[in-house]
Amino acid sequence: MKLRRLNSTDTDFDRQLDGLLHWDISDDSSVDQVVTLVLKDVRQRGDAAVVQYTEQFDRLPVESVGQLEILPNDLKEAFERISEQERSTLQNAAGRIREYHEHQLESSWSFTDEHGNELGQRISALERVGVYVPGGQAAYPSSVLMTLVPARVAGVEEVVVTVPTPGGVRNDMVMAALQIVGVDRVFTIGGAQAIAALAYGTETVPKVDKIVGPGGAYVAAAKRQVFGQVGIDVIAGPSEVLIIADGSTDVDWVVLDLFAQAEHDAAAQALLVCPDTQYIDAVAETIDRLLPTMARHEIIQASLEARGALIQAKDLNDAAAIANRVAPEHLELAVDDSESLLDKIKHAGAIFCGAFAGETLGDYVAGPSHVLPTFGTARFASPLGVYDFQKRSSIIRMTQKGASELARIAVPLANSEGLEAHARAAQARTTG
Repeated sequence: MKLRRLNSTDTDFDRQLDGLLHWDISDDSSVDQVVTLVLKDVRQRGDAAVVQYTEQFDRLPVESVGQLEILPNDLKEAFERISEQERSTLQNAAGRIREYHEHQLESSWSFTDEHGNELGQRISALERVGVYVPGGQAAYPSSVLMTLVPARVAGVEEVVVTVPTPGGVRNDMVMAALQIVGVDRVFTIGGAQAIAALAYGTETVPKVDKIVGPGGAYVAAAKRQVFGQVGIDVIAGPSEVLIIADGSTDVDWVVLDLFAQAEHDAAAQALLVCPDTQYIDAVAETIDRLLPTMARHEIIQASLEARGALIQAKDLNDAAAIANRVAPEHLELAVDDSESLLDKIKHAGAIFCGAFAGETLGDYVAGPSHVLPTFGTARFASPLGVYDFQKRSSIIRMTQKGASELARIAVPLANSEGLEAHARAAQARTTG
């Protein structure tokens, strides 16, 4: 297959890398146009619009949104239908994810300043959260666990889930995962219409305070457009992995890890950065050898040819610099001394240290959420966590003396801004 090869010493390397990394949902104006119409329609017509789009896009004809709601007993029956091994798998994964996220819990705090004023911060859970579970092209019980468990650990009062079921086909593993974690309401609604229903509320779907969870291009565009009406986690793009290798990791492992990311869809990105030319050659040969054996080989090939690359770096320091520039969703340090290299990494959603820490294990069971920042947003964004389901309020209590002392500072500041009422309100609290 034709797999792009780059070298960081090439004079046009920066341009080539920029072109390789480019991906922007806003480039597709047709997606934005459709999403804008759907959002507006759902906001105006509520349930009627949701019913129309569910039939149009998911081939699921119903007369009311109530028919799209999955009842608690339906979840329980799905849990009972799956095998004992499948139940155990979901429960074990949920337990590990819960254990990890319990370490993220924060407590309210306060202190008293030198004037006797008490200042602090109250941390509380969001009241109602909407979780989008993708299901258009495949079923993702892992996404149920990775989004709902942190919300439950945070103490969210009400969790509303939307999950598309094209053709009315419900996946028992997804339903069982919802049963294990616990959810308040579930609707079989997908796409932009699901985001609209959660953001604005309809006669049947309650309006939420924040929407989280990955989805396709239409979901990403919809989340971007409703932001401000509700909170969102991130605008997720295609899945990404960047592997830094020094030649010490089994070549088959590295290739399979590249495939694991590429098999998501043709827009996914899998990159290898390595200073060893012979190892890069071996990876290229192994890709050609293993690709025909993969069930999703056509998708993997399309992904690698469109957005994949084997990149030769000058050394591991150079490789780390390239990784920081990419700021990948997943970063594997497939090197002998991963701890030393870790110190050089500034930007990545999740960092897998050493040959044994395969990214796939992070997708399902390691513990941290697999909902991660993509297309370079790891420069400023973080993995989904308990903190995404909490908010913070500043707490201020003042003594008479404390207010008077602070007013002496506040009054001249207010006057400098030309805000007389501010100055007089502060001045009124002075004593002596």
